[in-house]
Amino acid sequence: MPQNQASSQAESIDVSSTRAVEDLARRFDATPEQIREAVKAVGSRVADVELHLKGTRSASNEQRVDSSP
Repeated sequence: MPQNQASSQAESIDVSSTRAVEDLARRFDATPEQIREAVKAVGSRVADVELHLKGTRSASNEQRVDSSP
């Protein structure tokens, strides 16, 4: 598989794939439901899902991810 094809597949998540959701949940120490909710909120890009999860689980405002563009 070419490098760019593999990386493009890794950049987004297919929430219809139970295995993909569970793998990402383990990776981000979240539940599958939290992954699905994050995808609904920010889209399927893995980086955006990660930032969303980090922002919603931050202990303080200083640790929160700025959600404004």
